[in-house]
Amino acid sequence: MHVLQVIDSVDRVGGAERAAVAMAPGLIRRGITLDVAYLLDLDGFQPELVEAGASLFGVHRGSRAGSVRGLARVIRDRRPDLVHTTLYEADIAGRIAALATGVPVVSSLVNTSYGAEMRTQPGIRPWKLRAAQGLDAASGQGVCRFHALTEHVAEVMSRRLRVRRSRIEVVPRGRDPEALAAARERRARTRAGLGLDADVPVLVTAARQEYQKGLDVLLTAFASVRREVPDAVLLLAGPPGGQTASLRRAAAGLAGDSPEGAEPVRFLGYRDDVPDLMGAADVFVLPSRWEGLGSVLIEAMGVGTPIVTSDLPPVREITGAGDCAALVPPDSPEALATALVSALTEREKTAMRAETAYRRFGEEYTIDSVCDRMVAFYARALGPGARRSGSSGPVR
Repeated sequence: MHVLQVIDSVDRVGGAERAAVAMAPGLIRRGITLDVAYLLDLDGFQPELVEAGASLFGVHRGSRAGSVRGLARVIRDRRPDLVHTTLYEADIAGRIAALATGVPVVSSLVNTSYGAEMRTQPGIRPWKLRAAQGLDAASGQGVCRFHALTEHVAEVMSRRLRVRRSRIEVVPRGRDPEALAAARERRARTRAGLGLDADVPVLVTAARQEYQKGLDVLLTAFASVRREVPDAVLLLAGPPGGQTASLRRAAAGLAGDSPEGAEPVRFLGYRDDVPDLMGAADVFVLPSRWEGLGSVLIEAMGVGTPIVTSDLPPVREITGAGDCAALVPPDSPEALATALVSALTEREKTAMRAETAYRRFGEEYTIDSVCDRMVAFYARALGPGARRSGSSGPVR
């Protein structure tokens, strides 16, 4: 089977991009001929994808129409059996190009887009959001099957895109258990590299510095945590974003209340060693206001790091009802602070949750099991009775 994956970029920042590179070797080992086309000219995972055996195509045309033409040219040249699109711009351009060339197309649903939570985000214009939703829904009518990361995303997006739920299959993201176990074993070395003593209580989060991720809530909560656990340190891994300035102001206020020379909040910027940071931490925190999956939770489970996270429907699909993580209401600094203090001080209960999470990871979220499910999804998309992008069938 020959699959052309179309994605906005192969930048090293996003979860969708990381998932694509994580799955590429497993898909290729299972007999998939894998092409990857990306729309934004950003350096990122190109070397890893090439090493895995994928063929790469940069389609940088400066406009959506140009991207459609460029992708149609790639499709005609490469003649894939299936086009798989991920993220908004890739979805729109990839679906239209597949429709124009008669190749079946599938799309990934990675978040619960277009809801009230997005309309309240600073800088969002409701009319633009409605227009984007309309274009997404219209182009989605030509998709033969959708792939959702969670049942929650599937249920919500089937309504928002006016797609029958039966056309959406759920396949989560996966991670390499051996790589995550190795990160745990590097705990002492990672701490030493960060200048952290072995007994310093460390919290870590990994997220873009955007409203969705709730880092402002975390910093407010951390001020309360420091009153109970004065030597606690918070590591923020992730690229700058719309909230960076306000987050740094809040962190500066915490530093002003600390002993001279202390740095309770550390902005680490983009890191390609997030599992190592998890292995070095006492608690991983996900304070998001909303999520489609929360892939970093899967990594934390595989590393064996205790988790405190917002209680969101897709998060519960991953962690269970509090069995694998401490769940707190989103946008509640008080509840988050209480859970973090408990995680840092009630070590036996915290360790039991982490062990349960580690077992769940091995049963549900290894990269091999997820690759098997994705290959089966592709096969069903191409099977008898599958909806096609156009009437002429695959390009030959």
